[in-house]
Amino acid sequence: MASNVFGAKKFNPTPPEKGSFPLDKDGECKIFYAKYMLCLLDKKNNASECRQESKDYLECRMEKGLMTKEGWNNLGYADLDNQDKKQ
Repeated sequence: MASNVFGAKKFNPTPPEKGSFPLDKDGECKIFYAKYMLCLLDKKNNASECRQESKDYLECRMEKGLMTKEGWNNLGYADLDNQDKKQ
């Protein structure tokens, strides 16, 4: 038995800043997830080249209530949001 069990400090977990990120158990955003993963595979894991796919995935999650709605500026996609509005 470990002798330091009674002297160990108690671990107090803290919740994430933005809340939970629930699993997509029903696969509502599975297509967007797959597109993002295929992009990463194609671009040799260079996530910066798959930002649009990542944004589409997060947008699906927000629309389906799987994450809190946030502004694209807060998520680091303000530049892509501006491009969408110009088109």
